[in-house]
Amino acid sequence: MSTEGQISKIKLQGYKSVKECDLKLEALNVLIGPNGAGKSNFIGFFKLIQQMLEGNLQRFISKGGGPESFLHFGRKKTEQLKAEVYFGNNGYKFALEPTLDNRMMFAEESLWWNMHGDWMPASGHFETEVERASRTPIYRYTVPMMKQWRVYHFHDTGDTALVKQRHLLNDQSLLRPDGRNLAAFLNHLQQAHSEAYERIVKTIRLAAPFFGDFRLRPCPDNTEQIELEWSEKGEDIPFKALHLSDGTLRFICLTTVFLQPAELQPETIIVDEPELGLHPYAIKILAALIRSASKEKQVIISTQSVTLLNEFEPKDIIVCDRKAGASVLRRVEEHELTEWLKEEYSLGDLWQKNILGGRPSR
Repeated sequence: MSTEGQISKIKLQGYKSVKECDLKLEALNVLIGPNGAGKSNFIGFFKLIQQMLEGNLQRFISKGGGPESFLHFGRKKTEQLKAEVYFGNNGYKFALEPTLDNRMMFAEESLWWNMHGDWMPASGHFETEVERASRTPIYRYTVPMMKQWRVYHFHDTGDTALVKQRHLLNDQSLLRPDGRNLAAFLNHLQQAHSEAYERIVKTIRLAAPFFGDFRLRPCPDNTEQIELEWSEKGEDIPFKALHLSDGTLRFICLTTVFLQPAELQPETIIVDEPELGLHPYAIKILAALIRSASKEKQVIISTQSVTLLNEFEPKDIIVCDRKAGASVLRRVEEHELTEWLKEEYSLGDLWQKNILGGRPSR
């Protein structure tokens, strides 16, 4: 695996349910834990970074409930939200503090280099000033990678889900985090990356044998728009996305994420609970896709699925527990489980027995 541009470590302080965290990240990172332990908060941190670097910090904070929702137990308990993201010898650091008018101000923002320490620090601003360092090598090894992060989340597959609606045909360069432009993106793959497109279709058929192919074409009444259509195997009648089950539609989105050409993928692929609504056999296929992708890209997923967990190794697992009101995240040490695994217990067995941790506690 090429590690350039991939996260080596994250340090967090005072962020939502995370009071303090110093976590090493590897090529494959599978986050497990009970409801309310803080998995979604950890995944949400990547959204915060991305929005911040796009100059949308104040809007994101406001839409998320204001500073009280982002600081650990609010401003009365936590004065600052601090974070450090490392990419090997380079990094990005910041600290945010609340203001009287319910904004978050940078108390500190800097790049970091192991040969120098903090680089071009700044403070007192309300939107990022990291672009000041855009001509420095440290910037090149950090900021572009964080800007391209996408947290994929395909939970919304109801009748009004955006993935089932018409969208612009030219919105096709990158798959959006909620899959809304799936039809346009698949159309682009079919035309410009036919091998990747064929792999996606063949993999979908493994989990949904009835599936024939996509019918990708501009809408007849508006050639600037496209809508997701498909046909059954051996038939030529097109169906719309609303005729797919929720699980099948999610599996299509996930397959596209992990089988799209590597040059279109972010260096770090982040997916929140990808197993939702999937058949156990589809989950096994998904796990194979995740493992394969992690050979080239870094993958971070959160899961509640024993079936999915069983497809990975102890070294891949991050356990999230809630202790004294705070989220505690730790990597599993493989030597801790050696004797259990010799007895042919699976990781799912150990999770259910609370040997791994990450189970509800009283």
